[in-house]
Amino acid sequence: MNVLSGGKLKLVEAALRLITSTRSLTSLGLRELAREAGLNPNTFYRHFSNLDEFGLQVLGYIAEDMKSGVRQLRQMADSSEQASRDTVAFVYSYFLANPAATTVAVRELHGPSPVLRSALEGQLNASAREMAEDILERELVVGVAAELIHEISHMTIRYILFRAMDYIEKPDQREQIQRETERFINRQFRGAMVEHMNESVLRNFLRNTKAEA
Repeated sequence: MNVLSGGKLKLVEAALRLITSTRSLTSLGLRELAREAGLNPNTFYRHFSNLDEFGLQVLGYIAEDMKSGVRQLRQMADSSEQASRDTVAFVYSYFLANPAATTVAVRELHGPSPVLRSALEGQLNASAREMAEDILERELVVGVAAELIHEISHMTIRYILFRAMDYIEKPDQREQIQRETERFINRQFRGAMVEHMNESVLRNFLRNTKAEA
């Protein structure tokens, strides 16, 4: 669990308040950041060695906050449709309540720092892996290979992040975006299930044809 307190927490929260549509974490000035946090500028270096290390802490803070809620919803779901509906509603509500955190995640995925890009990729991969593990453990998608469930989970996590800024910036389209996201997820898993059934039917047909011959 990524629990922050004291000066570290104040600096992270200050960074999220200062983020605008054109800035990255590594572009924040230390004096500006310290002033916003109500701390002495020297305090920064008591907690972090550089801005990349600070950025990693910010990304970890964001990820931990959202992932725990999403996992709890998936682990209570009785079907893949319920899991996708509840997860999408929760994640987009989080985006709306935490626009600065969402902006950071979207921007740093293609930002100037290779350290932060790599860290964010790792967090997205971890979220996708947890999604696939929850689906497999609760058997929410029947008859689909684990490898394909992991693949769809990776696509799903990236699709949701891709739609995040639209959801925040276009209030008149939020319901539409939420429904489109649910349909995207359900289509991926239903398509995989249909493909599995078709392959099973074809295998049985070939087996019976061979037996009759």
